[in-house]
Amino acid sequence: MSPNKEQKPATRHTRELNHGFRDVLNLNNQESFQDARRGFITTLSPMAISREDGSKTYTLEDLEFLEGDCPDSVNPSLWRQAQLNANYTGLFEVCPGIYQVRSFDIANITFVMGETGWIVIDALTSTESSKAALRLVNEQLGERPVKGIIITHSHADHFAGILGIYDLEEPATKEIPIIAPLDFTKEALSENVLAGNVMNRRATYMYGNLLKSSPTGFVTTGLGARLSMGSTGFLEPTDTVTETGEKRVIDGIEFEFQMAMDTEAPSEMMFYLPKFKALCTAEVTSHNLHNLYTPRGALVRDALNWSGKIDEAIRLFSDRTDVQFGCHHWPMWGKERVISFLKKQRDLYKFIHDQTLRLANKGFSKEEIAEQIKLPKSLSREFFNRDYYGTVHHNSKAVFVRYLGYFDGNPSTLYERPPVERAIRYVEWMGGPAKILEKAKESFDSGDYRWTAEVLNHVVMADENHEEAKCLLADTLEQLGYQSESATWRNFFLCGALELREGLPPTRDFVPSSGMAAGIPIDQVFRTMAVRLLPEQVDGEVIQVGIDLTDDAPYLLSIENCVLNYWREVSLSDASAILRISSNDFKALMLGILDAMTLINEGRLEIQGDANILMRFGTLFDQFPRRFPIVTPRES
Repeated sequence: MSPNKEQKPATRHTRELNHGFRDVLNLNNQESFQDARRGFITTLSPMAISREDGSKTYTLEDLEFLEGDCPDSVNPSLWRQAQLNANYTGLFEVCPGIYQVRSFDIANITFVMGETGWIVIDALTSTESSKAALRLVNEQLGERPVKGIIITHSHADHFAGILGIYDLEEPATKEIPIIAPLDFTKEALSENVLAGNVMNRRATYMYGNLLKSSPTGFVTTGLGARLSMGSTGFLEPTDTVTETGEKRVIDGIEFEFQMAMDTEAPSEMMFYLPKFKALCTAEVTSHNLHNLYTPRGALVRDALNWSGKIDEAIRLFSDRTDVQFGCHHWPMWGKERVISFLKKQRDLYKFIHDQTLRLANKGFSKEEIAEQIKLPKSLSREFFNRDYYGTVHHNSKAVFVRYLGYFDGNPSTLYERPPVERAIRYVEWMGGPAKILEKAKESFDSGDYRWTAEVLNHVVMADENHEEAKCLLADTLEQLGYQSESATWRNFFLCGALELREGLPPTRDFVPSSGMAAGIPIDQVFRTMAVRLLPEQVDGEVIQVGIDLTDDAPYLLSIENCVLNYWREVSLSDASAILRISSNDFKALMLGILDAMTLINEGRLEIQGDANILMRFGTLFDQFPRRFPIVTPRES
């Protein structure tokens, strides 16, 4: 490998910036470490989880270096959070009757002891992790069946591992209630299916999946140790909570629910357990500043509503709460500490909201606002309010966009050229690549990495084969990563550097996992097909296809005006072709898991009418490469 493409050590400027955090924060404070280890029972040794074939889906063995002192290549505040996430793993007692398995994934899985079995709170990201957690709990606390599953919200790290605790082959499992908040299915699948490919690609940057674990690479996600890379699934809820104050009794344990819609997730809820005087705040609170806008991409979240729901939880539950626990990180004990934590998390989000709008109303743009907003010391000195996951900088931009959109009001930015066209013109006007590189090296040497990255991005977008520019941009992003207190920023910067140095990793077309596809409602498959429709293939045509589902109602698909629409339980008489097929086989066919000839030969697909329409179907829909370029030009 060329020396220019090798990883570099922290520069003097990076070392000085990182050392400055030691002057601002009391990094030797042990309170969080005491909380993180409290109630420890046992863990896996080695800390690794595997598939049945032995391939690893999750491991923390490669993060053992976190037990040492912070290196210059990691922000010392982030190093502290990484230690808390990775060094305290396994089974913990929250209070007698409530147990958590932490750091088997980015999220926690919680087990409440009912009269005869376990009530499971959230199911992690993968089957392998949730199965390993359930096995550990049963080994240590006695074998007990799962009697209920509560999914707090619509993000995959809280439901996609459900098949590890719900056995589809076991008849008794069908009696287990699966309880989730209003709109759970719609919101879970809108993120993971309709926009799933682009979110997954950006998530590889955000969670550092492609980085090697090392002091110059991956150290944490901030929100948890790391993300499990195992198999995923989806099951629809059997029971939906729709209003604050609703109660359920599951296996003898009463749950009192509080709706928290459009906070950290569009569909989310918290709950209180009177028997244990315990409050679960889901992911509405955590031991970091969360994302009002997540860098992987999602709807911008409502900061004011988020703050309001924490305030509502204080009013509803704080006077009868002895312990608070969430779906990430570690619990807090003691009424006064819990109330202080909730108040400061509440005010964290409200401060960002209010001050963003104050400055916006003075005419400042989102970029100008992000540079000005600084938390007061009463909020910023609390480690649970630090930028380990979200940041004040990009969260303030999110508030601006939620209220005012991406446009800053300046007409010069209303109709900008796209990145490559803009870059070509910038490079020409700035005197060409050689002159830009000369200036960029001066900026790099002075420690002005933000400006260096902006300028070099133009060179790379104008000429993706300019190796010197790519190498210097990689070095620049690397230093920005080393400086970042936010794990997500660090991972984005370092993944960008990796892609510039090594190019795109091997890719394939995006296809949902078989476990996820099996649980997707058929309506969502039709919506996915509409998103994939290639307008140039159907321009001027009208195509109608009947889907006669053997286990569901018939559907009519219509392609007209380059748009796919669908209707349930309508006449199929106008269809040029009718497919008779089961729901699962149709989903597998449309998602690319099975092909038509296999289904026909096995007698699982019958076609009435014009069979050529089905043969054409494959040409009408786009395919999404899982790993498209992010830091170099994309093909149009």
